[in-house]
Amino acid sequence: MDQRTTFILLADTLAQHDGVTHFAISMRAFGKGDFFKGLKEGGDCRTATAARLMQWFSDHWPADLDWPRDIPRPQKTKEKAA
Repeated sequence: MDQRTTFILLADTLAQHDGVTHFAISMRAFGKGDFFKGLKEGGDCRTATAARLMQWFSDHWPADLDWPRDIPRPQKTKEKAA
């Protein structure tokens, strides 16, 4: 699975769980609502943005929602792990 597909899957899964749209997930992660729209339209992002987003997902993933098995999950940051 490529990185774009990974981020779209994580955003859509979290959005469905929370009863919101991918725009809301983008607002939570970046403070702007168009990030996942751009990815869905074929856009890309910088490696630093990708790393920050993957960490954000790991740190904010709900305990009652299984992380997708085929996506490696980074460890939570120390502040979020407690």
